[in-house]
Amino acid sequence: MRVQRAVARAGITSRRKAEQLVAAGRVVVNGTPAHVGQVVDPDADDIRVDGQALPRQAPPEWWVLNKPAGVLVTRRDPQGRRTVFDLVPDRPGLTYVGRLDYLTEGVLLLTNDGDAAHALTHPSREVERTYVALVRGHVEAAARAARRGVMLEDGEVRARDVQVNPIGGGRWELMLTIAEGRNREVRRLCEALGLEVERLVRVRYGPVSLGDLSTGEARRLTRRERDGIEAVVRLS
Repeated sequence: MRVQRAVARAGITSRRKAEQLVAAGRVVVNGTPAHVGQVVDPDADDIRVDGQALPRQAPPEWWVLNKPAGVLVTRRDPQGRRTVFDLVPDRPGLTYVGRLDYLTEGVLLLTNDGDAAHALTHPSREVERTYVALVRGHVEAAARAARRGVMLEDGEVRARDVQVNPIGGGRWELMLTIAEGRNREVRRLCEALGLEVERLVRVRYGPVSLGDLSTGEARRLTRRERDGIEAVVRLS
């Protein structure tokens, strides 16, 4: 295991900040300053941060939350608004995998495995995300454009799968599968296509689907889902 991962999984800080601690010489392994990427065994090596022994490593945990609208994806909010961490068990080192904006609902993964979280969000992994949007507008033409690819200000978005279903009253259910995780990507795509979004739900992230998980509820990942995540991580 890389030393920055060991530090992050001990619940001291995030993976990125753990790398910064190592690079700054604040992490020592068996009496010698560590370097980023160094392989360690947390059960056998003496790992210290600022002179303090690394806490006993927490076992890897994975959760999926059905995030409600109106909840922030952040550790804490200065304005005291509700965050996703108010809805999941309090576990050391738990962090979210990617983001959902304030109004978007659905699948949000959380883990204390910083390296795995990084692998799942890295663009090179092309992990698929599926969204269902309740929209108004010229949906069939928009779907054709989404399949061809739409240029946004930060690059092209080309949906891997697009399905549309009329639900009455001029409203449509639009299902999109993409393999990027750019900021507010689906909302910006819909805006570029001239669609008005009334509701947006992420129903799948990689091997994890929303299923019948109730809004605001969280559950541990199944063994099959964990295996799917490990397959992504092994490619990193």
